[in-house]
Amino acid sequence: MYIYMCVYIYIYISNHSLNCPPSLSLPSSPAPFLFFHTLQQQKTHTRTSHRIYIYIYSYIHCKEKTIKLEEKNMGNASLLLPAVVLIILAAAASSGNACSPADLKALSDFKASLNEPYLGIFNSWTGTDCCNNWNGVSCDPTTQRVADIVLRGESEDPIFEKAGRSGYMTGSISPSVCQLDRLTTLIIADWKGISGKIPDCIPSSIPNLRILDLVGNQISGNIPADIGSLSRLAVLNLADNQLTGSITPSIVNLGSLMHLDLSNNKLTGEIPTDIGKLTMMSRALLSRNQLSGSIPSSFGNIYRLADLDLSMNRISGWIPSQLGSMPVLSTLNLDSNEISGAIPTSLLSSSGINVLNISRNSLEGELPDVFGPKTYFSVLDLSNNNLRGTIPKSLSSAKYIGHLDLSNNHLCGSIPVGFPFDHLEASSFANNDCLCGSPLRTC
Repeated sequence: MYIYMCVYIYIYISNHSLNCPPSLSLPSSPAPFLFFHTLQQQKTHTRTSHRIYIYIYSYIHCKEKTIKLEEKNMGNASLLLPAVVLIILAAAASSGNACSPADLKALSDFKASLNEPYLGIFNSWTGTDCCNNWNGVSCDPTTQRVADIVLRGESEDPIFEKAGRSGYMTGSISPSVCQLDRLTTLIIADWKGISGKIPDCIPSSIPNLRILDLVGNQISGNIPADIGSLSRLAVLNLADNQLTGSITPSIVNLGSLMHLDLSNNKLTGEIPTDIGKLTMMSRALLSRNQLSGSIPSSFGNIYRLADLDLSMNRISGWIPSQLGSMPVLSTLNLDSNEISGAIPTSLLSSSGINVLNISRNSLEGELPDVFGPKTYFSVLDLSNNNLRGTIPKSLSSAKYIGHLDLSNNHLCGSIPVGFPFDHLEASSFANNDCLCGSPLRTC
């Protein structure tokens, strides 16, 4: 807009000095400011300087013809030509970098709601060119609209190394962030002191959001109810905050979601039963909350799920056998809940799961004798349950078992000899009813 006004000022002055017939189809405004107003009304938003150069060329060409006829009238207009052209070209060059006034205002309000006292994170947020050299801000090169805000309180950025400390920021996330409607990435992570709520306007106002990462703050309140409308969201990380309420049912509509981390909050209620609709998800981390109810069997429909962590909640009911048949599930943490029933044989016979922690529950029955040459567990923790019977001898045929913990159960009989039992300590078998053999007492 600034460029067009400069062009018109030059044209206006030149025409009135040389009486040159206009060669361009411009509004017949009586003064430059009216032309500027007209452009605003017409919402002219050209982001390249191509049309500007055409205007300049046309008028210079017109002046060359007119000069031959009216040299005596040139006066100050001839001196004005080079200066105006230089101003216009400079403005054209800079306009490609300046972000939109609306984005600039939104960023200013966003900054005003936060306080970072130690590192000067926002010291670079000055001037009107937010697309260049503003710490943590980047723009779409085509539209010059703000596309990413990435502010991490813990990183390898030299600003942290120089200060010798991690980041600390207070304040809240201003709803003005919703005016940045072209955002694809919003990361405000690990600042420890940012509080307040997640702006409810985010799902409806930022439809292209792909990453929402607010981990490691003091954010409270509920997860926005309509967060499921973010159809392109691939990463949702709200871990290590103070969020309350339930997991909104709309979350199952995040069809592009690959990474979900809601761990270490104060979430209550049940896990949505149809969470299996999130078929693109590879990680679901919901530990250290106050979630209740049973484990949805629909988890078994998420064929890409590799990491499922529901530990340290209040989950009850049985373990769905479908979890043992998932093709890429490698880590399953269900420890420190209120889960009961028998251990599904599919969990222990799975050739894919290599970290299985179902300790500190109320599991009962005997250990399934389903181990074999394909059994490979880096961690197998069955401690602090109500398991009875003997230790299956087939465990000795396992390909690999790194850490095995069967302590604090009601197991009896002799501990099998050979691998992996020959490298385990007594603590792996402690506090059972009547286990014996190395590394415990002799039978």
